[in-house]
Amino acid sequence: MQNSDLFAKCFKFTTVHEIIAAGVYPYFKKTESGQGPEIIVEGEKKIVICSNNYLGLASHPKVKEASVEAVRKYGTSCTGSRFLNGTIDLHEKVEKKFAKFVGKEAAVLFTTGHHANLGAITSLVGKNEIVITDKLDHASIIDGCHLALGEMVRFRHNDMADLERQLQKYEHTPKLIVVDGVFSMEGDIANLPEIVKLARRYEARIMVDEAHSLGVLGETGRGTGEHFGLQHEVDIVMATASKSLASIGGFIASREEVVHYIKHLSRSLIFTASLPPACVAAIDASLDIIEKDKELIAKLWHNTKKMKEGFEAIGFNTRTSQSPIIPLTVGEDMKAFKMWRMLYDEGVFASPVVSPAVPEGQAIIRTSYMASHTDEQLDFVLDKFEKVGKQLGIIPGGTRKIKPTVQEKKWKFSFTSMKMNSSLKSWFKNLWNSNK
Repeated sequence: MQNSDLFAKCFKFTTVHEIIAAGVYPYFKKTESGQGPEIIVEGEKKIVICSNNYLGLASHPKVKEASVEAVRKYGTSCTGSRFLNGTIDLHEKVEKKFAKFVGKEAAVLFTTGHHANLGAITSLVGKNEIVITDKLDHASIIDGCHLALGEMVRFRHNDMADLERQLQKYEHTPKLIVVDGVFSMEGDIANLPEIVKLARRYEARIMVDEAHSLGVLGETGRGTGEHFGLQHEVDIVMATASKSLASIGGFIASREEVVHYIKHLSRSLIFTASLPPACVAAIDASLDIIEKDKELIAKLWHNTKKMKEGFEAIGFNTRTSQSPIIPLTVGEDMKAFKMWRMLYDEGVFASPVVSPAVPEGQAIIRTSYMASHTDEQLDFVLDKFEKVGKQLGIIPGGTRKIKPTVQEKKWKFSFTSMKMNSSLKSWFKNLWNSNK
């Protein structure tokens, strides 16, 4: 008989407590410093390689000062939605600046990137219309598709033959192709040239989520479109401000008529309080810095090349990464959590990613890099990965000379591998179920 108490499932949810007891819980770690290449986590200094602060602007003096000045002028909140009393002149200034930056006629600024994807997709994809997504698209895209009145269909990751198969099925139906520019787990880039060819052949519109590619790809950091020389072939550009733009928020940029339509139909814009002035000012300052300081992107790619080549030299599999997101194949979920904890104890803060976020048996340590990392910090990270990778049998050896390190901390798991895997699957299956 079914328990009639809605909270029954909450009382039975013991998975996280068990993982904490095992000593390998990597989530909700408390940081006590600003976001830079080195941070204080739970009282200890760590080199962070799981941040999306790609250009290091979250701690840039000009960005911080712009935020402070905005609070002095506008206060701490707009106290309403963009639709009603929550639009200030700074919102509109940044929208125009961003639209120009990505080569579009107009843009609208949402409170988060998640809101932006929800707002654009639910507004545009109506009854008897289709939204086509890559199977590895971000969860916010999938959430938007689920909430839209139209039908969602998916194609295998970066598989252009499978995309064409879906386009052929809906040849005479209005449709939108939505892809990440850079995929957040694999670090690879959408095959935009082929997507553009297919979209034009089958009369589909294209939306690119530039969350992890704005400020990263392209000679001037304008994203995937610039990277391939196809800026004007992308119909809708989405970008979050929580990564290279050192703030929070999400943009949708397109033709003026499209943006106007989304602004007046998007529930996630109309029924959400607007982005606070300090956050908008940080975006404004970050865009100015990206426009003027061409060395930031060059330094980011110097660090990216150094780490990809360094990891491969010591025997790690970096999969299909083409960006500052570099995943390292570990294998079983339990091993990924062990590796995360061992690295953490060695002073490196990374991110484990386990099934079903990745296929079973293909767990990864996800790493990502910033322009503000120094060569010394990155050498430290490589040394620790080589040490831990060898201890866990993930890499057979390597060519790098291991520098002396602090004495290894001793700790044990109070959890069996079988029980750990069972608990993890139960938890993540519920979390990722809507992404299937």
